[in-house]
Amino acid sequence: MYHFAPDPDQPKAEAYRDLAEAAAALVADEPDPVANMANLAALIWQFVPQLNWAGFYRLIDGELVLGPFQGKPACIRIPLDKGVCGAAARSGQTQLVADVHAFPGHIACDAASRSELVVPVLRDGAVIAVIDLDSPEPARFDAEDAAGIEMLARLVAGLA
Repeated sequence: MYHFAPDPDQPKAEAYRDLAEAAAALVADEPDPVANMANLAALIWQFVPQLNWAGFYRLIDGELVLGPFQGKPACIRIPLDKGVCGAAARSGQTQLVADVHAFPGHIACDAASRSELVVPVLRDGAVIAVIDLDSPEPARFDAEDAAGIEMLARLVAGLA
């Protein structure tokens, strides 16, 4: 049984370090990447406030395919030329979007989403997945959130 209890009063950078430590402990002895992504999506949901979706899209045969997540049902397949997730996968760069309605080609899986953070998971320089966080709060994510989820993406890269 795992018990991870984020402290809502700690500084954001410290909270992300705690998230990464909890994630490493959670996946330490499990070789199955889907099981690990499922637990990590739940852990993100628990640690990161003000989310309405948190999860993974895996790059399979040139498109993003829905992986484990927390939140409402989501788009199953995303072409690389569409949406914030597609932009992250195509460019290999983190996408930090303060207003998703202003993002050209945004895909609205949940109309309540207002901001989004998508971090590519890279292995040997190639994108293998993305971590996608959505929030109903405009401008919810900042550089500290991006750095924290990028730290988690490096962990995931060794698992997927």
